[in-house]
Amino acid sequence: MSQTGLAKALGLHPSAINKVVSGKRQLKSHEVAGAAVYFGEDAPQTELVPVTTGLVAARVAGVVEAGTFREVDEFDQSEPIEVMLPRDEKFPNARQLLFDCSGDSMNDLRPRPIFPGDRLVCISYEDVQHLVELRSGMVVVVERTRDSGHFREWSVKQLELFGDRAELHPRSTNPKHKPIVIQRDHEADDGVSVQVIALVRRVMNEMPGF
Repeated sequence: MSQTGLAKALGLHPSAINKVVSGKRQLKSHEVAGAAVYFGEDAPQTELVPVTTGLVAARVAGVVEAGTFREVDEFDQSEPIEVMLPRDEKFPNARQLLFDCSGDSMNDLRPRPIFPGDRLVCISYEDVQHLVELRSGMVVVVERTRDSGHFREWSVKQLELFGDRAELHPRSTNPKHKPIVIQRDHEADDGVSVQVIALVRRVMNEMPGF
């Protein structure tokens, strides 16, 4: 039994397990079940409780860059903003997250562009990853971490998956924006981790002047 062996069993980079051991990361629900199998233990049983209310509070996570990556302000002491939204009918038990968009790298997305100032209504991928398999064409919010997770950045892109890599594509009229290519190499450890944190479900915007 080893951290590397557990990482391979869960399909994770060894650094992710190292963060779990050091208390900087928690195992996700589907990872708990996989870890139980690896250790020869019974997975804990959970019960999903149906939710019937029509509106739920969605947290404004912050600003996401439609461009390269935008640094997350780790020292923001302001009170979190919550907005009441209709529950996602397809994923009623998933947390909804809101991101305010900055930049023009998704202004040519089809069928609906994402413009600077748009608010992205997303669901937490952590809550649905056991139900939803990532596939090409999905519009996602990705987080890139460096320096053992102390430096975080966000970006919104359209996902394209290949056998040996994932590509995060801009859809823009601005030619300066280029795809971000992530090779699937679980052995490499350059201290940089990129993961999907949210799936974009809707785009909102309010007319100015009111």
